Amino acid sequence: MSDMTSSTAAGTADRAAASGRYTGADLTTGDLVPTPAQTIGPFYGFALEYEHGNELVPVGSARAVRLHGTVTDGAGTPVPDALLEIWQADESGAIPDVEGSLLRDGFTFTGFGREGTDGSGNFTLSTVDPGPTQPGSAPFISLCVFARGLLNRLFTRIYLPEDEAALAADPLLSQLPADRRKTLIATREEDGSLRFDVRLQGDDETVFLKFPRNDDF
Repeated sequence: MSDMTSSTAAGTADRAAASGRYTGADLTTGDLVPTPAQTIGPFYGFALEYEHGNELVPVGSARAVRLHGTVTDGAGTPVPDALLEIWQADESGAIPDVEGSLLRDGFTFTGFGREGTDGSGNFTLSTVDPGPTQPGSAPFISLCVFARGLLNRLFTRIYLPEDEAALAADPLLSQLPADRRKTLIATREEDGSLRFDVRLQGDDETVFLKFPRNDDF
């Protein structure tokens, strides 16, 4: 470390100490510690949204299906700054393995989409109906939710409503009471759209999943 760098780091550390702020690091030695988990902030609007991120397929194309809904908190109030990510198979049930999940060339289906809620907590994505990944299995879309007040993201699923036999036999859904199972099944609207509301807490709270390898979630 040069004398100038050492002097600057030491000065920064001195000012932090004088102000009573905990820096979590010894800036004079370069000994840094990991940044702790934090709630979502307005920086997501700058750093994570990208052009056509919510369009897995172009809006208005023959295969496009609108997936939309509202994110609400425990009091039923819309959450205006949530961020949602989806991963899914294509219409045939094939899981995309193309490079670049952010690719939007109008031809390649990556299976990944990202969308922030608007001021009323609403979100909309343009995607396709996923096919079953195995014969007889229930088609679903994986959903990840980030929102204010959450120290870590939440995982859930969006099941298509049509194949009732497959839904009844699904290993996850079959473990849930009927009133909880319905929180994971989308509603098909008259125009073919899928509606799926996310309730973070309270009555009809959406069932969220915990994965063994993510013990901190």
